[in-house]
Amino acid sequence: METGDPRAALDALVVASGESYAALSRMLRRNAAYLQQYVKRGTPRLLAERDRRLLAGYFRVDEAVLGGPPGTAEPAGARIRRLDIAASAGPGALAEDDRALGSEYFDPRLLVSLGVDAGRSAALRARGDSMAPTIEDGDLMLVDESDRQVMARAGIFVIRIDGALMVKRVARTGDGLKITSDNPDFPVMLPRRTDGVDVVGRVVWLSRSLK
Repeated sequence: METGDPRAALDALVVASGESYAALSRMLRRNAAYLQQYVKRGTPRLLAERDRRLLAGYFRVDEAVLGGPPGTAEPAGARIRRLDIAASAGPGALAEDDRALGSEYFDPRLLVSLGVDAGRSAALRARGDSMAPTIEDGDLMLVDESDRQVMARAGIFVIRIDGALMVKRVARTGDGLKITSDNPDFPVMLPRRTDGVDVVGRVVWLSRSLK
């Protein structure tokens, strides 16, 4: 697609795709009117860099089409760094640091639908069965490192406690955190103070081999 008016280009892409402005705005974690206001009213004047990059990846076009610098088209797969430390779905894997072990490639449209920024996420394997059947041993997890906010409603997070890396269901309770396993055969952990738990990020997607 040739470059020109980025608003007209985005409007044409949206119409051709059959998507709605509201749905695309929500995928960007914006209010539902965000993109329609950008195209129809010129507010904001420019798309935020992150939003432009994610939309270019979703529609498989060069960012220049949407008003970005030329030659920045998203690749067929968005590269996510893969960590060589497995997040334990058991008692916890001791790790002094998290070293990158190559990359995993994800469909940019999947990342947009999840609201995940490739530059602020990581892929790693689960180890153990304390989170079964939700997470099985060997599952590849996509972790959104920008989402570390634990709420009263429990979510699944990769966390560190005393240097041990683990994946657990975590909820805020009072001034502490309730940390549980989905597998009822595993013992209940005592509540932890928030300053004793390092929240690495929220698990937002899983891949599992059937062999």
